Amino acid sequence: MASAGGLTRRRGGGRVAGGDENDDSRVSSPVSRNGSALDHRGPETSFTSTENGHKIAFDPRDLSETEERNKQPKLTLMEEVLLLGLKDKQGYLSFWNENISYALRGCIVIELALRGRISMQKDSSRRRFPLADRVIEVVDDTLTGEVLLDEALKMMKSSEKMSVNSWIDLMSGETWNLMKIGYQLKQVRERLAKGLVDKGILRTEKRNFLLFDMATHPVADGGAKEDLNRRVRNVCSSRTVILPGNAWLPEDAEFRFLRTICMVCAAYAANVLENALVTMSHESRERAFAQVDELLAEYSQWPFARRPGGSQAIGANLAQAINDEVSKAQDRELQLEVYCRSMFERFHQT
Repeated sequence: MASAGGLTRRRGGGRVAGGDENDDSRVSSPVSRNGSALDHRGPETSFTSTENGHKIAFDPRDLSETEERNKQPKLTLMEEVLLLGLKDKQGYLSFWNENISYALRGCIVIELALRGRISMQKDSSRRRFPLADRVIEVVDDTLTGEVLLDEALKMMKSSEKMSVNSWIDLMSGETWNLMKIGYQLKQVRERLAKGLVDKGILRTEKRNFLLFDMATHPVADGGAKEDLNRRVRNVCSSRTVILPGNAWLPEDAEFRFLRTICMVCAAYAANVLENALVTMSHESRERAFAQVDELLAEYSQWPFARRPGGSQAIGANLAQAINDEVSKAQDRELQLEVYCRSMFERFHQT
């Protein structure tokens, strides 16, 4: 784009002239939160002056998108669950795990809700219907920069409105309707693993399995997985749950405690939770699983509430911590309803 003073600025994430408007590439320009691509966005190029008088061109959209990414955890819920399930040295998941596929699709829906992209349909009469019958809609179609999240977001935006249960089924390929088979998200585990390779947490190797070779992804940065294991054990065994800020879960990240509870419950549903509890005694592991059952009962309903008669020996501060998070986002009730429905639909049925 030509600008004053002979400067030119080509936005790195912009579309190529004449390109396909339906291109799903990660570098496509995000669509505006209010609809069209450039509505209410302000100037596409701005300039700032340096001490020596030179002008530097920048796109204000880059600043806002970078600011949002900095407030998000480095790992998505799906990546955390996958990382918990991977064998550190071998770099692959158990071949007998049949639960992780649905859990990962459920995490995609929850991640979109926690990022404010989707919500229950805004309808004053919706409370007359059970959560299972309420449909979800896209309220912010700005791309997230995460390939799977953006692919799911585009499908939800362009299709008819459906319930949480329907979307998880469709993305998992569980449908008899041939017209909707295209909604299935394919190779989710491999794509998540490659995303973790890009983030420097895993590496790619080739491993021979008798008759064929398969790409595996051993752990390259043990710090991320150790942090995950520590958070899981903290939630499942500590009376006071403390989540210190770090590179994986920043101090200013939104819904830090709620995300951690979701990660633990998703790991339970995906049958990978025990991998983080192997250092605990048998009795401690049994108490940990009992704690996760309580968390599923308490946080798969809206509004959140402690279950009468629940144990107070573990996570006694969680209710107050999450109430504080919710009170800071009072306009997010519709998104949190999606979270609750997803928790109930795929995590509570383990």
